[in-house]
Amino acid sequence: QVQLAESGGGLVQAGGSLRLSCAASGIIFSAQSMSWYRQSPGKERTLVATIRTSGTSTYQESVKGRFTISRDNAKKTVSLQMNSLKPEDTAVYYCNTRRNDMDYWGKGTLVTVSS
Repeated sequence: QVQLAESGGGLVQAGGSLRLSCAASGIIFSAQSMSWYRQSPGKERTLVATIRTSGTSTYQESVKGRFTISRDNAKKTVSLQMNSLKPEDTAVYYCNTRRNDMDYWGKGTLVTVSS
């Protein structure tokens, strides 16, 4: 079955950086678009970034220029490099892919940005 496992979250000061990774299994990774979502306490889960099979990527407006999504098809991983972090980036970050109209999610990794 499809499994997604995030890692790399933690506590960082404002202005700092973190790199999240997501390891995928149970899918033909190179054929899947991959996304990162985040959810802050009391808020809905929102799309942060997507990378398509072609390698092209799109970002939520609030993270453009600060976050970079990348993929390694050989390792079946997708990463999110987060720079210039802000307290409002604090959230649980989830890896996501969609196959046959079904969404698959990891368990999430917590990112806390202190001011």
